[in-house]
Amino acid sequence: MSSRKSRLPRPRRAPLWRALFALAAVAASLYFALTTPPRLGLDLRGGTQIVLETRNGPTARADAAATDRALEVLRQRVDALGVAEPSLARSGERRIVVELPGVQDPRKAAEVVGRTAQLTFHPVLAASAPGGGEARTLPDPDAPGQRLRLGPPALTGKDVKDARAALDTQTGGGWTVALSFRGGGEKSWARVTGEAACAAPGDAARRVAIVLDDRVVSAPAMQQSVPCRIGIQGGSAQITGGFGDAEARDLAALVKGGALPVPVEVVEQRTVGPTLGAEAIRASAAAAVIGLVCTAVFVVAVYRLLGVLATVALALYGLISYAVLVALGATLTLPGLAGFVLAIGMAVDANVLVFERTREEYALRPAAAPSDSDLRGPLRKGFGKAWSAVVDSNVTTLLAAGLLFFFATGPVKGFGVTLSVGVVASMVSALVITRVLADWALRLRGVRRRPRFAGVASAGRIRAFLARRGPRLMRRRRTWLAVSGALLALAVTGIGVRELQLGVEFTGGRLVEYGTSRPVDVERARAAVGDAGFPRAVVQKAGNGDVVVRSGDLSDRDQQRIKTALEAHGGTVTVERDERIGPSLGSELRDKALLALGAAVAAQLLYLSVRFRWTFATAAVAAMVQDVLLVTGLFAWLGRPADSVFLAALLTVVGYSVNDTVVVFDRIRETRRRAGAGRASLASAVDSAILQTMPRTLNTGMGVLFVLTALAVLGGDSLADFSLALLAGVLFGIASTVLTAAPLAVVLEGRHPGAGAASPTPRAGTKAGRGSGAVV
Repeated sequence: MSSRKSRLPRPRRAPLWRALFALAAVAASLYFALTTPPRLGLDLRGGTQIVLETRNGPTARADAAATDRALEVLRQRVDALGVAEPSLARSGERRIVVELPGVQDPRKAAEVVGRTAQLTFHPVLAASAPGGGEARTLPDPDAPGQRLRLGPPALTGKDVKDARAALDTQTGGGWTVALSFRGGGEKSWARVTGEAACAAPGDAARRVAIVLDDRVVSAPAMQQSVPCRIGIQGGSAQITGGFGDAEARDLAALVKGGALPVPVEVVEQRTVGPTLGAEAIRASAAAAVIGLVCTAVFVVAVYRLLGVLATVALALYGLISYAVLVALGATLTLPGLAGFVLAIGMAVDANVLVFERTREEYALRPAAAPSDSDLRGPLRKGFGKAWSAVVDSNVTTLLAAGLLFFFATGPVKGFGVTLSVGVVASMVSALVITRVLADWALRLRGVRRRPRFAGVASAGRIRAFLARRGPRLMRRRRTWLAVSGALLALAVTGIGVRELQLGVEFTGGRLVEYGTSRPVDVERARAAVGDAGFPRAVVQKAGNGDVVVRSGDLSDRDQQRIKTALEAHGGTVTVERDERIGPSLGSELRDKALLALGAAVAAQLLYLSVRFRWTFATAAVAAMVQDVLLVTGLFAWLGRPADSVFLAALLTVVGYSVNDTVVVFDRIRETRRRAGAGRASLASAVDSAILQTMPRTLNTGMGVLFVLTALAVLGGDSLADFSLALLAGVLFGIASTVLTAAPLAVVLEGRHPGAGAASPTPRAGTKAGRGSGAVV
């Protein structure tokens, strides 16, 4: 009786706590989803992003402190522009990221934000004819073709306290710029204006020039009321000149911003039109719905009642993932949305792992057990034995997602965040919510009496077919390795012969996507771009009919020239997307991409060596590297560009490839421990593990393929390459587990036998039967 009492509370408490946890998670998710609006990135809501990098100046070093001071100056300039919800943040030690929602003209933003020189106020000595040869003359903004000879600076931007645009309501003179000075700037302003007031009316010496970045932005003349030698007192002044609203605001922004402590350089610039962002949101939402519906129909068809419960859990998974993202304040970008949609397909993996193990445990139940009382037992054992594979496979994906977050920049970093949140939420969905629902459903008497309806008793057609045929794949392991080697050689040949077309993120340059009101043939577009002076620019058609122009060196004026040239053929032309990457940033991103891939290989090798044995870890990582090279070779043969989104797809392939291999290796470890066989049985254990996990591999692959196919069809040109890379990666990952990882593990174990993950003997304190697969 005592042993019976000690066992009764545990199965009652555990389901209760799981149910309470699941209820709390769903309730909190509903609250955040309904009360917190999503934070959309500029690629979804439209706008301009500028990345500035500080440089060493003549008297100041570009360190973190100088970058912070420059950030505050830029914040004042941006605030004066009147942009709604601007965002400025320091990235690293020397970079500043400026986001301007709704700003579709990057030239205006760059002109105001990126001014780098010292702001100075100069007395005007005299007017000068063009080509006069004076050392300090600058063009007169009020008299085209004329120049002004300037004296030494009387004030700098540090002396300016405030500058703002104001409407002159007293005289009706229109917009003016009101200035105020601080400290010694008041006396200096009075002195320079007093000396200017002594000049005769109409004389250029009666003016004071405001100079920024070696350009006279304004040169106001003193009014008759300003007294000679006394000047303008009180530390304030008003600049008039028939300004419009925009002109006055821009001038006030430049004056108020003052001087940057160190020079800055634009190293990256991205502009996305609002139409393109709205289409991306609609396409991603449609792909998510279609992918989820197809996955749900497939899961229900295969697992019946358990499939219905898994579908409910998947829907709640989507709610939890979205709520976590908005609660964290994460910025949803286009790759981030793609990561969210992809995670829906990957979330079914944990459910499939558990359901397949539950079916196996049901088949192994004692024959005398009543059919209406043993459904929850196999389910409990299925969750227990699937735990090890679920954790290992999700940790490998989290490693890849974490590397994206630490090494990537911009939208791809958002993809890493979204994928990480999705992986964690999928584990909560499968291991908590699905289990609570399944525990509740399998308690019902009508369900217990119909195990086939529950989806527990049916072994599935794939499993039945494999059980009948029983193929021995490892007998031809050298043949499979030869096939893998041939495919790898083909991929490497493509990379070497065709060369991989790196995107502007990695090479530097500019990519502009033009939307046209009338369809434009790509040959006509190329001819128009060539006539505009850019015969070497790469001109392509986007999936939605837009014209994409990519060139290594393209200024804002050049971009406008191409736009004008295209208008002759395409009617009204709009800039839908504009990306400019400096050559220094491009090389840095390229180095970071290689570092991220190298770190991914090292991290996977280290983790799998700890969880299994170095021979198994080497086989898994070799298969993963092969998958990466195969996807890269495919893009080289197809001539598709490899950009930052392609990098995100590659690192996702890294996680998925190892994910699939880990599930098979986990079953090999469990099979050998349970069987207690010697090393000679490794090949048969591998065959058995592959056949036992094949239903899970195919069912999970189908769920991911549904979502990726929907993304490829509906995601548009911006997600087409991403979807293609992942589709190829998923297929290569499934094949590489059988054709590369497993045969290579058998070969390596044959040459370097030893104890560890492949050892059939469980460690002390464990049992070789139930739950042994969860022991490291």
